[in-house]
Amino acid sequence: MYDQTRARQPADRPPGLAGRRAPGPEPLLPSDERDRIVRRLGHAVNTFADAPGEALEEAESAFDAATEALVNALAERRRVLRAGWLDRDPETQSAELRLALREYREITGRLLRA
Repeated sequence: MYDQTRARQPADRPPGLAGRRAPGPEPLLPSDERDRIVRRLGHAVNTFADAPGEALEEAESAFDAATEALVNALAERRRVLRAGWLDRDPETQSAELRLALREYREITGRLLRA
């Protein structure tokens, strides 16, 4: 069925209501950082035929950048989560502890599915 609302949206905007976040978990990396790594990897793929060695070096560099960014993002997420529950009285803060546990479970599950 034709969706007039969706058809009127600019091509650079995702479908849905303005300012509405897409369903699902929050990305681990900021979109600008992800885009930069994807562009580098795409450039490596596109230049492979002309300069395979340089393309592989660029692909490896993009992989290293993605790995470093992911490790840093996970360390920061862990720091924030840990600060939220460490040194708290478990009896009075059970709801907050439950949320922290849920977040740990969600992030770990995402890592294992990747």
